[in-house]
Amino acid sequence: MNLDFTIEPMSAWAPQSDLPLLIAGPCSAESEEQVLETARLIEKDHRAMVYRAGLWKPRTRPGTFEGVGYKGLAWLQKVKENTRLLTATEVARGEHVKLAIDAGVDILWIGARTTVNPFSVQEIADALRGHDVPVLVKNPINPDLQLWIGALERINQAGITKLAAIHRGFSPVSGSKYRNDPVWKLPIELKRLIPELPVICDPSHIGGARDLIEPIGQKAFDLQMAGLMIETHVNPEVALSDAKQQVTPARLTGILDEIVWRHAEAANKEFAHGLESLRGEIDELDSQLIDVLAARMNLVDEIAELKKRNDVTILQVSRYQEMLENRLQRAAQKGMSPEFIKLIFEQIHQNSIKRQEHIMNAAKV
Repeated sequence: MNLDFTIEPMSAWAPQSDLPLLIAGPCSAESEEQVLETARLIEKDHRAMVYRAGLWKPRTRPGTFEGVGYKGLAWLQKVKENTRLLTATEVARGEHVKLAIDAGVDILWIGARTTVNPFSVQEIADALRGHDVPVLVKNPINPDLQLWIGALERINQAGITKLAAIHRGFSPVSGSKYRNDPVWKLPIELKRLIPELPVICDPSHIGGARDLIEPIGQKAFDLQMAGLMIETHVNPEVALSDAKQQVTPARLTGILDEIVWRHAEAANKEFAHGLESLRGEIDELDSQLIDVLAARMNLVDEIAELKKRNDVTILQVSRYQEMLENRLQRAAQKGMSPEFIKLIFEQIHQNSIKRQEHIMNAAKV
């Protein structure tokens, strides 16, 4: 995949700190008193850097609270005047961009419902041209990495180089304990494809419940994410939107105290030497693993040729079931996760089927 991004380091626009970026504030601005009181309490924690509040709220159904709109911009201006915090709000239309920038909002973000629509993202990108403002792009509702990357590209191509992504999870499958499934492999793949792009985690929207914010936040930092966005309300129980996932400023501090703030590297030479040695062993085992898989696929090809000569079907379900049960039993004896082993052999089997299909359907010479 050819990705051409121009992105400034987060230190160029985020408050200078040795800590990850912390964005906190209510899901929605509801009143001037609520906005200012929440900001004053959040500011007491030195780790808080940016104050967030939604003004325009894209809701699933009409008739629910859809935000106070542009009048809330004056409240955010007062937050800047009365605290050290930067301000941030969500924009969903070009008009929102103009109003927010004119009001001096420091950081804009694009929500998941907007990211899913390239037309809306392009409208926002066009409105951003000529402006030097940080923009954060939430993942789309569905687990579509290309759609997420496309939105980031549109904003970047509009000249916005102060750019970051927000991981807020994806629409869940039935029975999930999360409001939005994390699907961690997607933000990890995003970081791999665009290493210079900061990725911030929104544990409030992933969890949908207060008690899930801390473990999700810990997981995010363990995966080397650049910060957190945590919905914080002076009185969450009476919040007009997303009450169950908002925490008080006091609980915000408690969550931050509980999280272990790990580092990507360590200065300890003994640690570095030990880590390098263990990684070398893993590299060698991975090399052997590839050789073994290649040898296995060669045998698959021979099986395909044998089946082709004898007009035998590619798939024998009973053989696959027997093979899988055998591998799972052996994995259990080694103390390995059956889910992990099952996933691996499902992928191996699918690739084996594809190789056999190619050989079986090849024209006879």
